[in-house]
Formats: sequence, structure tokens, C-alpha cells
Amino acid sequence: AGPGVAATASATAAATPATTAGATGAPAAAIATARTLALVEQLLRRHGVLTREAVRAEGLPGGFAAVYPVLKALEEGGRLRRGYFVEHLGATQFALPGADEHLRRARDVPGHSPGATPGGDTVVLAAADPANAYGAALPWPAHPAAHLLGRAAGAHVVLRAGRLAAFLTRAGHDLLTLPDPERAAGRDADTEAAAVAAALAALVDAGRRPHLLLARIDGEPAATARHADAFRAVGFSVSSRGLLYRRRA
Repeated sequence: AGPGVAATASATAAATPATTAGATGAPAAAIATARTLALVEQLLRRHGVLTREAVRAEGLPGGFAAVYPVLKALEEGGRLRRGYFVEHLGATQFALPGADEHLRRARDVPGHSPGATPGGDTVVLAAADPANAYGAALPWPAHPAAHLLGRAAGAHVVLRAGRLAAFLTRAGHDLLTLPDPERAAGRDADTEAAAVAAALAALVDAGRRPHLLLARIDGEPAATARHADAFRAVGFSVSSRGLLYRRRA
């Protein structure tokens, strides 16, 4: 087994000269390192693969430079791995041992390909949720209304197999769809629209929103938008202001 958390913190702190002492006599550097270590472990549990961009999105004081010494010490102690685990996330990536095998198993699921949705799995997350990589580790996809995309409180993202399929603004009046460019036509597009509509209806049914009034879908009036039928099929009704969904009793 590798060194314990306390041992790692002590070893890391030993490399940093202490200039002051805390109230209990413990070196200030050791206290600061222990706090950073606890933060790093929380970030690793939250993100799985920790990158410079993910740390930046957390808005931590000092940014990536503040946690890098602890990440390096954990790597040297065998408690952490550094590698290129995920494409396009930069060269500096850290993960707990076994994360690479977990990612490889997910990648190698028979019949799975980027953008595919095994089991029809669709997830709605708060845009600011750490589990949403977009706007943090990943850039927002291109869209004519890209200025509406952001990790704002109250906004939601709809993910299919981890890919951003739709974005709901904080007021809930604008829905932006972001289809997979390789699967954006015909039956695939209809299937994705149905999945997004069902996921947003479930968002209301679960009590996460009291109701949902879509005024526009991709800038067009929602009631006459291309995939309006998919929303009506799951219970959205046409109103004078757009497509309305209320929580089912």
C-alpha cells in the first residue's frame, strides 16, 4: 500500500520551509499543505480526471499552481497517476490509479462509438454542476447563439453519452440543440429530439422546476420549431407564449 494521507502531507510539507507556527505549534506550511491535500482529493473525486482547465473552472485561489505541488507529491508517492487519459484536455492530467482502466472499459463497450447513446441514456445536469465538463475542461460547442451558453446558475445541460445535446437557459425560455454533426440528419436527429424532450419533461416531473415554458428552440418560435412534435409527444402543450410543460399530478 502507498503512504497514507497524513504521511504524504508531511512529506510534502517537509520540502517547504515553515516561517510561522499555528495556534497548536504545527508549522503553518504543514497546515496549508494538509488543507490543499484535502482539496485535491475532493477535486479528484469530483472530476475523476483532474486537468488544469478543471481547476481553473473551480475558481480556486492561486489556480492550478496552488495545487500542483501536492499533485506532484501524490504522483511521486504512487497515490496518483499522471498521463494523457482523455483527448483534447491538455497534456497535464492527473487521476487516481485505475482511472485509465475504467475509461478504457467504457471506451471498449461493444457497439459504442463517440456520440452513441448506449441504453438511450440521457442526463440533465445543472450547467454549473462539476459533472458538466462543458465550459470548464471542454469548450462549448459552436452554435449561432453561443453567447447564451454558460455555466450560469439556473441553466441546465442535456447530455447523451457525455456529449452535449442541448442547453436550457436559466429562465428556461431558450433551448439550444447541439446535435452530433455525424448524426444530425433523419432518424438520428428525431431520436435525439425525442430524448431531449423526454429528459426536460422529467426535469419538471422530478420537481427540479415548477414548470417549463419554451419560447424559442434554436431561435425559432418553439411551437413551430423543427422538432416541436417531439415535445408535444411527451406532454408539452402549445400556449400563446410557446411550449408549456407542467408537472404531472
